[in-house]
Amino acid sequence: MTLPVALSGSDVIGQAKTGTGKTLGFGLPLLERVTVPADVEAGRAKPEQLTDAPQALVVVPTRELCTQVTNDLLTAGKVRNVRVLAIYGGRAYEPQVEALKKGVDVIVGTPGRLLDLAGQKKLNLSHVRALVLDEADEMLDLGFLPDVEKIIQQLPAKRQTMLFSATMPGAVIGLARRYMSQPTHISATSPDDEGATVRNTTQRVYRAHSMDKPEMVSRILQAEGRGLAMIFCRTKRTAADIADQLARRGFASGAVHGDLGQGAREQALRAFRNGKVDVLVCTDVAARGIDVEGVTHVINYQTPEDEKTYLHRIGRTGRAGAKGTAITLVDWDDIPRWQLINKALDLKFPDPVETYSTSPHLFEELGIPAGTKGVLPRAERTRAGLGAEEVEDLGETGGRDRRSASAAPAAVEERPARTRTPRQRRRTRGGETVVPEQSSTDTPTAEARTPRRRRRTRVGAQASPEATAAVETAGTEAVAVAVETAEAATVTQPRRRRTRGAAAAEAVVADVESTVVTEPEPEAKPRRRTRATSAADTAEATETATETKPRRTRTRKATEAVETAEGTDTADADTKPRRRTRAAAAADTAEATDTATDTKPRRTRTRKVAEPKAEPVAEAPAEAEAKPRRTRARKAVAQLES
Repeated sequence: MTLPVALSGSDVIGQAKTGTGKTLGFGLPLLERVTVPADVEAGRAKPEQLTDAPQALVVVPTRELCTQVTNDLLTAGKVRNVRVLAIYGGRAYEPQVEALKKGVDVIVGTPGRLLDLAGQKKLNLSHVRALVLDEADEMLDLGFLPDVEKIIQQLPAKRQTMLFSATMPGAVIGLARRYMSQPTHISATSPDDEGATVRNTTQRVYRAHSMDKPEMVSRILQAEGRGLAMIFCRTKRTAADIADQLARRGFASGAVHGDLGQGAREQALRAFRNGKVDVLVCTDVAARGIDVEGVTHVINYQTPEDEKTYLHRIGRTGRAGAKGTAITLVDWDDIPRWQLINKALDLKFPDPVETYSTSPHLFEELGIPAGTKGVLPRAERTRAGLGAEEVEDLGETGGRDRRSASAAPAAVEERPARTRTPRQRRRTRGGETVVPEQSSTDTPTAEARTPRRRRRTRVGAQASPEATAAVETAGTEAVAVAVETAEAATVTQPRRRRTRGAAAAEAVVADVESTVVTEPEPEAKPRRRTRATSAADTAEATETATETKPRRTRTRKATEAVETAEGTDTADADTKPRRRTRAAAAADTAEATDTATDTKPRRTRTRKVAEPKAEPVAEAPAEAEAKPRRTRARKAVAQLES
């Protein structure tokens, strides 16, 4: 109906249901108004009418619709060699600018990228003879009206303007009155159609629970006669989640939403058209103008926002006279919204039936085989999947994800395996290479491994061989002197024991032996012994029993204990000696024990059994008073006497 009016050059407002061929309704008049070199050769146009600037402009709201309209116009204008270029965002500027420099006849683009190139003086719109606004109501809903007005202001005043859409709200009519000249409003309807929907589309509406929806969708997708299916969601996150769940259940699914890069979106649509993917989960960006043959089922996973969105969603099936099924799953919270849609479109589903994945009427109405589960059987998984479709390098700009989660990774060339060669080590000494000597047990090919001697000299690496030999000789002499000194010390000094129990046990033995030899001690009140007093008494006995002076410990407390032991020989026995360390007391006790007795007594494990020692009778001064003894020492003496 629009072809005669559009070919005459008049402005047209075309309104028709989805799937009735609106693209060719404005595409054929555009291609006829374009002047190409073939027209000049045939004499239908003058040479001055040829230009490399675009002569026709089509503005669309979405990128997917832009590529689809471009492909349709390229197919229709193939005979006349009409140059058609798609300009949309999400891809690099350079290929589009190069194509504009070579010359373009028809441009199909989105408002944002068209304004960018026009602002950069890369796009010349002064030669446009025809303007088409496809899906005009959608551009108004998406907020493209200011951009569309800027584009119209850059066009010539004398032009043909055409608006096409399935719905015509009041704002679109106002836009037409401002920028169109006496437009002809054409509404294509069929007498047998009921309401605004296509009669070939069977509509089913169910009230479903949100947690049971994935299971219901999985069973609906296994219905008899099901071809390609599209599932629409309101949010991008829901679309990505449902696509992943269906992929895990065995379905060949793809996703199209705003969070994906342009390459991934085109990859999913291409795989869907080629049949490699039979389930496409998408948001409303794919609800406008997408024309794919063989779509038999459309599932509204979430209730659409309004009646216009509902019409465009279910219009993806039942196109060009084919039959289809539209299924809407309404949640309890979406009942008021659905009742508004039902009233606006005059449908017959004011109160949807409560349905679950196991409901018998679901299987009967949709033709689902009995016993179908929510997982696709392995025998029916025959689709190639989204991974079989490669992602084109479009030089994408912006966006979050450049590829879909299920995209096939790029092929990586395998590297040859690394061959490790043994590392050759060179042994040096003083900057010169050292050849190791072979021993009699080594094989002729094996090197004798000699331990490397480390030197602590800073200039060892730069020393001469003579200096190295002198250092080695001096080191050998020093080692010999140290060995002789150690042997002499071993002869004069007994081996020291660092244990606590050994010192206490040996102190008891020395105390008992001295008690047997000395006179009976006077009845004096024994004083309380501590570790420090025991160590001091042990030191006194050691000084009188042996003439060799033990090695002093380098600690402060040990030094004080030793000075106290030396002063005890001339001072009064009741004077309290200085405290000594445990290590020094144990060492001195060990020395005294080795000189006093040849037999080693049994070690006692107690800590507080050490008793004061009595000085030997032969060397103790006569005027020295007897030291008090502990009770345990007296008991030991009594046992020995008995």
